[in-house]
Order: sequence, then C-alpha cells, then structure tokens
Amino acid sequence: MSSLLLANLRLVVTMDDEGRELSGASIANQDGWITRVGEVSPSDRFDETIDCSRFVAIPGLINAHHHLYQTLTRGFSQSVGLGLFDWLTLLYPIWAGLDEEMVYASTQTGLAELALSGCTTSADHLYVFPPGSDAFLDAQAEAAGAVGLRFHATRGSMDLGQRDGGLPPDSITQPREVILKDSERVVQRYHDPGPGSMLRIGLAPCSPFSATPELMLETAGLAREMEVRLHTHLAETLDEDEYSRRELGVGPVDFLDRVSWLESDVWLAHCVHLQPSHIQMFGERRVSVAHCPTSNMLLGSGLAPVRDLLNGNVSVGLGVDGSASNDGNDLIREVKQAVLSARARDGAGAMPVRQALRLATRGGAACLGRDDVGCIAAGKAADLALFDADSLVMAGTDEDLVAGLVLIAARPDSVYVHGRPVVRNGHLVRLDEEALAARQRASSRLLLERWREGASL
Repeated sequence: MSSLLLANLRLVVTMDDEGRELSGASIANQDGWITRVGEVSPSDRFDETIDCSRFVAIPGLINAHHHLYQTLTRGFSQSVGLGLFDWLTLLYPIWAGLDEEMVYASTQTGLAELALSGCTTSADHLYVFPPGSDAFLDAQAEAAGAVGLRFHATRGSMDLGQRDGGLPPDSITQPREVILKDSERVVQRYHDPGPGSMLRIGLAPCSPFSATPELMLETAGLAREMEVRLHTHLAETLDEDEYSRRELGVGPVDFLDRVSWLESDVWLAHCVHLQPSHIQMFGERRVSVAHCPTSNMLLGSGLAPVRDLLNGNVSVGLGVDGSASNDGNDLIREVKQAVLSARARDGAGAMPVRQALRLATRGGAACLGRDDVGCIAAGKAADLALFDADSLVMAGTDEDLVAGLVLIAARPDSVYVHGRPVVRNGHLVRLDEEALAARQRASSRLLLERWREGASL
C-alpha cells in the first residue's frame, strides 16, 4: 500500500465531462488510483507529499497510433518529397532487415521519447514481419515494461505482397494461417483487459493494399472471439482510394464495411479522405479515428476533416504516427499540430486548444477502449503530466496556462504512470538516456548496413 499527494497545484486540468480546471487543488492517490481531486484535509497522512505549487497538471497524454520500429529510419533524406506509396516502396526493403534487438531498441526509444513529452499510454502498430520475426511482439512487451508506460501493442500483418498485386515486398508478408496463429498466441499470453492494465493487445492488418479481404475478415472474427480491439490504416491518400476502387471494386471505407470492420471495437488511423456519408456512418457505429497531423502533412497526404468528425459525434484521438514520417515522438507537439492543421483546413475557430488537448486525452482513451485513463478524477488511474508554470518557456503565459503549454509545446517536468514516476526533472527515471541512445544508434546503423549490402548484390 502506498499513497502520494501532489499538493497545491497551480492548476489541475481535469479533462472531466465538465471540463473543470481547478486552481490550488491537490491530487491524492492510493496504489496508483486517484482518490481525491481538490482540497485535502490536514489530518490526512500520505507516504509522500510533494509541493506542486509551481506546476500545471494534465492527464497523461495518450498516443493512439504509432510505428515504433520506424525510429530506426527517421530523418532519412532519400524519403523527403515522396508521397505515401513511393515512400513505402523505398523504405520497405530497409525494414526487411529488422531483427528482435532492433525492435526492442526502437520500442524503448520511441516510448521513452513519448514519456518525455507527457505521454503515459501508447499504442503501436507493428506490421513488418521478415523471416526470424517470431518474437517481435514479445520484444516489444518486454521493452515497454522497462520504460513504464501503458502499452497497447497491435499485432499487425500483411499477406498481400507484390507478387499478388499488393504494395509490400513478398519477403515481409506472411501466410494468413501464420498471422492468425501468432495473433491468437500473443493475445493469450499478453492481453490484460482489467482496469489499470499496463499491456493490452489488438489485431491490426496493415491496410487494404497490403492485406487480403480474407485476412481482414478472419482477423475481425478472431478479435471478436477473443474480445480485443481492431486497428488499421484507412483513407490516408488518394492513391489508396484509386487502388481500392481498381483492385477491390469499391472505395476503402466501403471495403471495410464489406469485411465487417465498421463497428465500435475498431479505431482507424488517418481518415484524411472521407465523404460526409462516411463520417455519418462512423458516428452511428461508434468507430473511432486516430488523427496524425504531422505525418499527413509531411507525406503530403492532406488534412483530415477533424472538425467534421467531431461534429459528427466521432471519437477522435491523436497519434504521432511512424517516426519516419514525423520524425519524432513528441505528443504534446502533436497537440499543437492538431490546432494548426485544423485551423489551416477549416479556419481560425476550427480547433480551440482545449479541444486539441482533449483529443490527446479523452479521445485517445476512446480509441483504445479505455475508461480508466485520460481524465483526472477520483477512481481514475493516476496518470499525470506536470508542467512547470515558472519555467523560462512558460514565462508570459499566466493569462492562460493551458493555451501556453499547448502552443509552446512545453516539455513536462514530471510524468506519472499509475502513481509511479517515469520522468522527473525532465529526465527518465527508469532508463539511462545515453545508454538508450547508444543502443538505438547501433541498431539503426546495422539496419542501414544490411540494406546497403543487399542493394549492392
């Protein structure tokens, strides 16, 4: 049994249903669960009390879409200026050299950077499985545990290679029976559906241009049998729309409907190119969307209709997306990008800063099917990010501290997951940052060496 009091916070941004923001409030938690928000009796005793009078507290941010392995190829100059299909065609052969150590190192690196930006829960979509990849999800689970973030690993998959008209090389696709067997294995071994869970599994065929209709259908059936969520990319580019109509006879959204994917246990990444009827369908069926503004802008995919989605009663979360199309792991910066991209698309009033922050908290929780995170309230997990209101970067933001930390994309001083610190004084608590960086560099260099050796043969 352990108790912690974060006392006398400058501001607590609850993100509760009323959107309350409390000045001078305290947050009490017991064994990782928030027990009280507001005034605390002087007679109450805690194992640890921290004076937080200079800090703003927000719920820990939730990253709803990512490809952590791509931290190994970020800042890759040859990919600059390419749209999604050409970008993937360039990078697929590089990623074909992935091994278990690379997956471990990149998972730790990406999650560590996310933690340093205020993130406490992250999904990941790993869909590249070259020969020798049997333990990739196992490596991710171990790496995430070392960082200390809540982790939603999705077992991605591709069974439609170039030989059969798909986009990826055949070397990184797998037979459907192999995919389904391993999907069942990782769910049985790792998925924890309980409150406060640190590790959950979802199933995630990559896209309509890399997964067959049979895989989509059978994965949906398996996920519903095992009661886990489903995830995929959708409507990211016009190229995808053209491919879907040419090869499948319908657009991407109608294809997903055909294979029983447009249900309340599904969250979709991107959704840039939607018709009003699609948005209405998503709202009626409670399909959620992970919005990835930086990636969409870098690849020239377009700006998602987030304002229309929200008006259509669609739950929208935020994702930093793959580090090779971002090229970082900074979720508070993605909140700012959500503000900017919506305003660039639909005008200055399209995205208030608090609504953007809500995407990264309550919206992300909805995408991942969680009701225990994303909000500072009694009974919720003590997942918190604390920002120093007296720091240099926040100086001059006293009129609106929430707008200040979002528009500055400030870095948190401290981050707690289930009441345990993972970041203090702006640095990781559980990992050596220099050692982590060295391990990541070694993996990245080896991956690129393998690619260059293969290209020269």
